[in-house]
Amino acid sequence: MQALFHISAVKVILLALVTLLAVVIWRYSAVALAGETDKPRFMRALAATIAAVVVTLLANHLVLFWLGWIAISLSLQQLLLFYPDRPRAQLAAHKKALSARLGEALLAVAFTLLYLQFDSANIQHIIQQLAGTTTVSPLVHGAAVLLALVALLKCAQLPMHGWLIQVVEAPTPVSALLHAGIINLGGILLLLFAPLMAISGIASALLLVAALFSTVLAALIMTTRVSIKVRLAWSTVAQMGLMLVEITLGLYTLALLHLLAHSCYKAYAFLHSGNAVNHYLAAQLAEPTEPTVSHWSAAALLAAVLVGSTHLLLPFTSLASSMLLMMAVTVVLLPSVGRNDNLRWLRVMLALLYAAGLLALYLAGKTLLVKVIPDTGSLSLTADLFASIMFATLFIVAVLLRYHASKPLLNRVFIWLNAGGYLDEWATRITLKIWPYNPPAAKTIATLAKQETQA
Repeated sequence: MQALFHISAVKVILLALVTLLAVVIWRYSAVALAGETDKPRFMRALAATIAAVVVTLLANHLVLFWLGWIAISLSLQQLLLFYPDRPRAQLAAHKKALSARLGEALLAVAFTLLYLQFDSANIQHIIQQLAGTTTVSPLVHGAAVLLALVALLKCAQLPMHGWLIQVVEAPTPVSALLHAGIINLGGILLLLFAPLMAISGIASALLLVAALFSTVLAALIMTTRVSIKVRLAWSTVAQMGLMLVEITLGLYTLALLHLLAHSCYKAYAFLHSGNAVNHYLAAQLAEPTEPTVSHWSAAALLAAVLVGSTHLLLPFTSLASSMLLMMAVTVVLLPSVGRNDNLRWLRVMLALLYAAGLLALYLAGKTLLVKVIPDTGSLSLTADLFASIMFATLFIVAVLLRYHASKPLLNRVFIWLNAGGYLDEWATRITLKIWPYNPPAAKTIATLAKQETQA
């Protein structure tokens, strides 16, 4: 039994997260699906998915981990097809199945390479040997590259992202389970095999470039969407890419904190998505004003003071992480700084207190989790600078699109982004050439793919 399962501090935290999400989503499903004739089938598939996740997290044997990984995909497939007569649900499930089978095959090859290298299927034994490795063999490099590809597929990174955008056809609890939990498995896989990724520069470079590309593009595409669920789905693609970038940079503590925060937020966002219209109307009544350059400068200056103070308490090991904090705090402060009324300074003070509270939570989370999974301490300066430049570019382009999308050049960029860069249309065509099937409804898959591109 000890050889098959293993518990650690990281796994305890992840199991606590799974338990919390399972209880909330289970109770929500029990109410939301009341009256559905197939509700027992849904609840059985939900229970099977959660059980498979728990087994996979606890697994200490390569074969058991792989079987659990497959079980998660198969049980999730039943949830995605809860309404089997919906053509878009069929398309999404079909694309998800192909992506999952490819990921499972790559994971099997990666585990085989690790077994051949270390002559052991015990995951902890392999991790311990990797931690003390100074020379990296081709087998280890190959396994690391394959695990990076598996993580990219599991986290729905571009261009294999289309299924995640289209599974909004499934019931809301499925979206919450997928976006708050299952989608994180790619990041969890890399955190569990962190020593392997840390010693393979080839795998790290591949993961960094692919994840950064997905993060920037998905975040920009999200700003062009109107549908609440679709915006949340694109947000998930961007957030997963960002988490993979953090892992690549060796910021394991930040990646785990990001994973926990994103999971709780996305579960709430999807289960609470019915009130999105009310929030939109409230925002419209607030009469937002377009910020000027001086407003942006003032918000950025205040953000720099707050983030700089945070750096004194807990020094940042990465330029990219400090830049992300700076941009986030700037966006939080901007609405208050940009208001020109008698309560402006009171609003600014309240916004500063709010931002300081968020930074305090960040400090507390980092302080607690650094004892569970510390950073590698071997951050690549080139990778850090590259990520920082990409994040700065994302911020600038997003602001320009937000306030100047009517300009000819930006308008063409907006249209291209609104079409998702046509990446999913291309991926769908390739998918159906590799694995064609006849949809059960009158609409053809080609028509559906074109509609999804324009959605």
